[in-house]
Amino acid sequence: MAYTSELKQLIKRVEETRPLRLEKKRQGTEFPRMSLVEKEERLRKFHPSYKENSLQELKVGPSKGYSVAPEFCEILESWSRIDPDRIDLSKITYETDVLIVGGGGAGTAAALLAHDNGVRVILATKLRHGDANTMMAEGGIQAVSKPGKDSPYYHYLDTIGGGHFKNIPLLVYTLVTQAPSVMQWLEGLGAMFDKKPDGNLKVFHLGGMSRKRDHVAADITGTEIMRTIRDEARNREGIRVLEFSPVVELVLNERGECAGAILYNLETEEYFLVKAKAVILATGGSGRLHIGGFPTTNHYGATGDGLALGYRCGIGVCFLHTSQYHPTGAIFPEQAEGLLVSEKFRGAGAHLLNIDGEQFVCETEPRDACASSIIRECIQMGKGVPNATGKAGVWLDSPMIDLLHGEGALTKEFVGKYKLFKRYGIDITKEPMLVYPTLHYQNGGLEFNERGETSIPGLYAAGEVTGGVHGENRLGGNSLMDVLVFGRIAGKNAALYAKEKVQDGRFTLDHVRKFHQELERAGVDRKRISPILLPDYSNPSVKRRQLTTEYQGTIR
Repeated sequence: MAYTSELKQLIKRVEETRPLRLEKKRQGTEFPRMSLVEKEERLRKFHPSYKENSLQELKVGPSKGYSVAPEFCEILESWSRIDPDRIDLSKITYETDVLIVGGGGAGTAAALLAHDNGVRVILATKLRHGDANTMMAEGGIQAVSKPGKDSPYYHYLDTIGGGHFKNIPLLVYTLVTQAPSVMQWLEGLGAMFDKKPDGNLKVFHLGGMSRKRDHVAADITGTEIMRTIRDEARNREGIRVLEFSPVVELVLNERGECAGAILYNLETEEYFLVKAKAVILATGGSGRLHIGGFPTTNHYGATGDGLALGYRCGIGVCFLHTSQYHPTGAIFPEQAEGLLVSEKFRGAGAHLLNIDGEQFVCETEPRDACASSIIRECIQMGKGVPNATGKAGVWLDSPMIDLLHGEGALTKEFVGKYKLFKRYGIDITKEPMLVYPTLHYQNGGLEFNERGETSIPGLYAAGEVTGGVHGENRLGGNSLMDVLVFGRIAGKNAALYAKEKVQDGRFTLDHVRKFHQELERAGVDRKRISPILLPDYSNPSVKRRQLTTEYQGTIR
């Protein structure tokens, strides 16, 4: 659906201010950055995670008293999909050394490193192998790839600063010092990143970076990384993949060690048991909870399953009091609402503009500050651009890219978005995009350490399901590196743990019974069940109705 005549008239204002903005850009006269005081005030007033009454206190579980978004409370304070008294734990369908829960970047990287360390691996994934937020990541992967002006020191400082200085330092240190070797590993596996004619990797600025260190494969970086590691995993005999098989409950032994999991076959509607010496949670994020009522960039299965599984086992959560809203999600056409428009656009020179074609924020501010500024411009300042459905957004002036870097630069660097908008009759080399913040990333998650270990022996975690690496706000390009760094670490350490483990122990679901007792005392509705598995959009009046609660029961 092409722009309406009304929107085309408003685009003329963008075109009128473009020559002056272009001249300033060429002269290096950027829109001034916010002071720390201005930034904090803007977050407090306009960011969805900081608004008054946006959080709710947890009443049960290991993080009782901690306040998170109500949508997180719904999945953390919920009943298991299975009745522990009706499950026969003697019926084992599969047995392996390491069970990995999740088939995205973290889970697949973990599978490869576990296999490298000589153990049998089962990778269980809710949908298809690769159906994950990793596949959808566009903006790039952040790493120091060459010496000179940059170093892991600056990467560390940028990451800590972007996270409001709340990150767990040792996790950040691990991320930035492991990043260069991960880039070498990816290239060794065949990943194709954009390079200069001399063979050196291209690097870009993203918000919050003091140096250029973002590496890309056009605007499909996550797809390229996922293609590379997925193909490698599928070509190894020692890695078995179970698709359409989400984990619905973890199984411990009488010593409190993780000993396997109960899975649910989405096709046959059967539960089955996998016995494992070690388990890795790599279930990804939770955008499909639509926190704050926002649209999301996340894939269909991103319902925060790993949070619920780990929490019932007794693992605390951290940094879930903030969620990341990507500043630039599509708001027109309506069919593409919430779709990610990569931060790389702003890094390449596209300006954010209000209805009058005016800049109102420095495009390279960290994501939370940038998102808050867009919300402020639309709500308080009244300078949002109304779309055809009555919502307001701001312009992302993509034609600036060809004007700055030469004709054809946009279609080469952003081939995915160019083709997508072209389907709707919008040529983003000539017309700006209409954008508004969209729910993008789960800043926090399960508590874990730099070895990928959780508080449960034999249970590891990696990727977006964890918390602490990014503090209260993640910088662009750090998520793809996070899933690979900590996926690899969890895979290696889970394999070593599995090889050293000599006693199996008796299976038990006592942790589920104990958690159910807490829920009973707190008066939590028995209809509240997690993991959700899949959201249901068939009935707009029912918020996140769960598709498969009627199958709660025993292994068939």
